[in-house]
Amino acid sequence: MTKPRVLMLPKWYPHRYDDQDGDFVARHVAAIAPHAQAAVVFATVAHSPLAELIETEADFSGPVPTWRYYYRRRITGVGAIDKPLKLLLYYYCLGCGYRSAVRHWGGAWPQLVHVHVLLRTGLFAWWLRWRHAIPYLVTEHWTLYLPARAKRVSRTRRLLTRWVVQQAAALHTVSVTLRGAMQALGICHPCTVVIANVVDTELFRPGDAPGGTTLLLVSAFHDEVKNISGVLRVVAVLRRQFPALRLRVAGYGPDEALLRQQAAALDMVADGTVVFLGKLPHAAVATEMQRATALVSFSRAETFGCVFLEARACGCPVVASRTVPELFQPEGKYGLLVPPDDEGALAAALAQVVQGASTFSAAQLRADAVARCSPTRVGQAFAELYRTILFTSSAL
Repeated sequence: MTKPRVLMLPKWYPHRYDDQDGDFVARHVAAIAPHAQAAVVFATVAHSPLAELIETEADFSGPVPTWRYYYRRRITGVGAIDKPLKLLLYYYCLGCGYRSAVRHWGGAWPQLVHVHVLLRTGLFAWWLRWRHAIPYLVTEHWTLYLPARAKRVSRTRRLLTRWVVQQAAALHTVSVTLRGAMQALGICHPCTVVIANVVDTELFRPGDAPGGTTLLLVSAFHDEVKNISGVLRVVAVLRRQFPALRLRVAGYGPDEALLRQQAAALDMVADGTVVFLGKLPHAAVATEMQRATALVSFSRAETFGCVFLEARACGCPVVASRTVPELFQPEGKYGLLVPPDDEGALAAALAQVVQGASTFSAAQLRADAVARCSPTRVGQAFAELYRTILFTSSAL
């Protein structure tokens, strides 16, 4: 059977300024690649000056041809004018990428457009549906729809998002939690499926049994959502009971300087209680997880939490706030959950793990991660969804 031609339109994707931005989308694309003739078109504002208004990178080094477009952040220097101009540039770039993909396929149109994260991507996909009758699938990852953040969704955006999703052939969310949150906002589709994010289960695998009392935190440094500051306060309290306790923090983002200052103010940097590791490649993250006693997360909003399953694939238990409880059923088997913002509960749960009062089977942890998130498992799930969409579309 001929593999379908699928045009990928991601809102987030690794690019020249950040090779980890949207890497979870890239892992979905890589898992899908054996089952489809996929091509990626991605456009974003440039983070540095450009010689031209738009710069293009065409990447044919891997199994999925990818066109990346960068457009200037400042065009006229007047914000009120630049904002609509940048939106027009964005769609112009997607149009250029679409035509490049069609040429790559020998003049054939895509049979399916796969949108990864709304909203602008979905509006372009709708236009292709109206213009060429190409069905589209929406995949959503964004924490914006979760209760902790949903108040930021404007009425106009909510209405447009509902409409784009309703016009799609199907909606895919990465968790039941996210599906429910979107439904609560009236964003739903009769064909809605849940398929997990991908974990590289060959890279993330158990190492030697960890020793000592080392906690690991891997997160984007957006403290309002991730609440890393809460973890720092809890560890500051726990080290009185466990003087050998160590917290290793991997990640980067806009709040990094503030979090480093907080750790220093809590007297946890000079003695090595807290070590900031910076931005780590995935292989280094896997090594850290293999050595950690537990992964800790105190986030206020997660749609999936790739690091939870990466740690699980390494046989490392997770102590986390109750943001995606479906990943931890039955409770107590894969880690410990606490209410968001309850620092006392987090301290008690971490103490249980550090003391050995709560233990977990590394083999059981890994087996669940492989069954749920391996590239093979996720790729097959998407292949089946594609077949359903294309069969239904051809029957109309």
